[in-house]
Amino acid sequence: MQSRRPAGRAGRPRSAAADAAILAATRAVLVELGWSKLTLGDVAARAGVAKTTLYRRWAGKNELVVDAVAELFDELELPDRGTLAADIEGVVLQFAAILARPEARSGLMAVVAEATRDDALRERIRASIVDRQKRLVLEGRARAQKRGELPWEAGPEEASRTVDLIFDMVAGAVVHRTLVSAEPADEEWVRDFTRILLLGLTRPAAERLGECGSPGRDR
Repeated sequence: MQSRRPAGRAGRPRSAAADAAILAATRAVLVELGWSKLTLGDVAARAGVAKTTLYRRWAGKNELVVDAVAELFDELELPDRGTLAADIEGVVLQFAAILARPEARSGLMAVVAEATRDDALRERIRASIVDRQKRLVLEGRARAQKRGELPWEAGPEEASRTVDLIFDMVAGAVVHRTLVSAEPADEEWVRDFTRILLLGLTRPAAERLGECGSPGRDR
C-alpha cells in the first residue's frame, strides 16, 4: 500500500500519526452516520484531536472525505496471475470489494455529487483517486506487453490515451455496476466483463470463449 498525506496548509510540521487517526476516524463516522450527518466535530472526537487540527489540514468536510476514501483505494494491488485476463479479474474483484464497503460507498457517491458544482473538489478527486490508481493500468499494461499479450503503442501520446481509456472503461463499469445499479460484481460478472473488455462485442461468443478459456483457466 502506498502511503499518502493529504494536502494541508502551511504551518507547523504535520503528524503522520494524527493524519492516520483522522482519516480512520472519518471512515468510522461515515459508517455510523453517513456523509450527510458527518461533521468535523464528530471526526475530531473520534480521532481524539482538537477540531482546529482538522481545519489546519483540510478546508472542509468534502476534502477530508476524499482523502479518507482515497486511502482505501491505495490498498488495491495488481496480482500477477499469469495472464492479462486473470490479472484484470483479480484487480476488478478487489475494486468491487472496496466499493462494497459502506464508508467507500457513501463517501465516494457524496463527494462525486458535490464535485458536479465544485471544480476544486473535482480536481482533488482526480488527483487523489483517479490519477493515483492509474498506476494499476500502467503496471498491468507494461506486464502484458512484456508477455506479448498487448502491442506497444507508437509513442507517449498514444500510450497516455490508452491508459486513460482503459482506466475509464474499468472504473466506469465497476462503479456503475456496484454503486448505480447496486448489482454484485461477482466472479461471473467479472469474467464476462473481462472477456468483452479484451475481445470486444463484434466477435462471436463461441470464439471469445474459445480464446479466453473456461472459467478458472490460467489460475
